[in-house]
This record gives sequence, structure tokens and C-alpha cells, in this order.
Amino acid sequence: MNINTDNLISITEANQNFSKVARMVDEKGPVVILKNNSPRYILIDFDDAESEQVASNEDVLDISKRIIAKNRTAYEVLAK
Repeated sequence: MNINTDNLISITEANQNFSKVARMVDEKGPVVILKNNSPRYILIDFDDAESEQVASNEDVLDISKRIIAKNRTAYEVLAK
């Protein structure tokens, strides 16, 4: 997930003007809410949240191939 650095907002401002933060999400994408100048929370559109949670089959397949290639020797020993 990419975060626009223009979409950083303090927790105080988010608390006082939540509708502004919601508008920012609608117009510019995910907003990071800072607490003590450190990223603490992220506000995203609900539809985007669902798509972020599910990895595509291609992603899972690529990760699996990489893990198998990295540990090929161990798998071959275990297969004996």
C-alpha cells in the first residue's frame, strides 16, 4: 500500500475534524493518523481494505516458488 505524504494528520486534528479526514480519504486515498509524531493509525476506504486483505493467487504462487527455491536442498533431503 502506498501512502501519500500529504495524507498525514495529527490525532488531535483527526479527532476535532473527522469529516475532513474522511474527505481526504475519498479524494486522495489512505490517511495516516499520527500520535506523538509517529504513524499510529491508518484510515482507508472500506472497499480498499477488503482488497488489501486478500492476496492474489499470483502473489501466493510467486511466494511459494521463492520459498521452494530457497529451501530446495532441505526439501530434497526430507523427500528421501
